[in-house]
Amino acid sequence: MHIGASMFFTDYSMSAPALARALEERGFESIWAAEHSHIPLSRKTPFSGGGDLPKQYYDAMDPFVVLTAAAMASKTLKLGTGVCLVNQRDPIQTAKLVASIDQVSGGRFLFGIGNGWNQDEMENHATVFATRHKLVRERVEAMKAIWTAPKAEYHGEFVNFDPMMAWPKPVQKPHPPILVGGAFPYAARRAVRYGDGWIPTVGGPGKADEILGLLPKFREMLQQAGRDPASCPVSFSGAPADLDLLKRARDAGVVRAGVSLQAATEAEALPILDKWAAFITQV
Repeated sequence: MHIGASMFFTDYSMSAPALARALEERGFESIWAAEHSHIPLSRKTPFSGGGDLPKQYYDAMDPFVVLTAAAMASKTLKLGTGVCLVNQRDPIQTAKLVASIDQVSGGRFLFGIGNGWNQDEMENHATVFATRHKLVRERVEAMKAIWTAPKAEYHGEFVNFDPMMAWPKPVQKPHPPILVGGAFPYAARRAVRYGDGWIPTVGGPGKADEILGLLPKFREMLQQAGRDPASCPVSFSGAPADLDLLKRARDAGVVRAGVSLQAATEAEALPILDKWAAFITQV
């Protein structure tokens, strides 16, 4: 099982290049950048963590910019969006961003996506909360067409364009893996339908064990859809620093676990990374 680390990169957190170098030196597999374009002052949707929304949500840098900086500071580290809010991004431009970062990194990009929870934020992008899931599916399907076809076209309810040419194409074929973030069963169903992996968040007491118990059901869903379960592996986001849990997750077939560093400074992050580095050789 691989170990990664995610961060809300801000102007007061550890920088992406510094974190990338620290992760690569310690044997981590991947670096992940969170995304929020902005946070409206209104709140139609409560924060899932309860209470006020942490400041880092307001302050997060663009994930493609910071991951490009991380790519230039590393050689083998994989670079993931954790997660990209596709519901708030134009699919033609996003397809170019994904292909471009995959090119400049030499094929190291992991396209983690999510459908969003903040209704006010997405409505500022003219996204309708009630239909965001279908919108994201169409945008993902349209991006796949752009990445794989020399003359791509797509015709859906929300995404519609006639044949066009768009380069670069990604290094990874047919495209970088699309890893769908979110909870069971809805995000799991989306991963089955159009993803190359599922990323449930396992923070909170007992959550990881709950997800481990759901893995047979998830693999059954894949088989019922005519898919090989190996084509859609599971990664844990927000994993606790629990070696026994990590070993059980590995033995259950989880391919990756990620530690969340929030918006940590270098002084805060490095001791956490050192603790996790001790786990890497054991899992």
